[in-house]
Amino acid sequence: MVRAILVSLVAAASVIGLAAPAPAAPRAASGEVVVFSTEAQPLDVYRDPSGCQQLPTIAHVLNNQTDRPVQVYGNPFCLGPSVTVQPGRGTHVPGGAGSFSA
Repeated sequence: MVRAILVSLVAAASVIGLAAPAPAAPRAASGEVVVFSTEAQPLDVYRDPSGCQQLPTIAHVLNNQTDRPVQVYGNPFCLGPSVTVQPGRGTHVPGGAGSFSA
């Protein structure tokens, strides 16, 4: 009898676990982040960016043409303080080894 109750409890717990919705995976931003470095170089274009992206060493301006805000960081690891760039906006970026995440 005790074994039957334990089997029932395990079965019920597994059904409850299956019924719980899985957390949604973060969606990548749709659109492009465009980075200007110098007049002598082509633009760097990041299509549908997701996760942390290191900026070119001589990056100068970032333009967010995606549908989501972008965070710009002063280091290559997307850590610490950041500046939020809303869709359709741009910002000057730190020289050296900055990064952004969408």
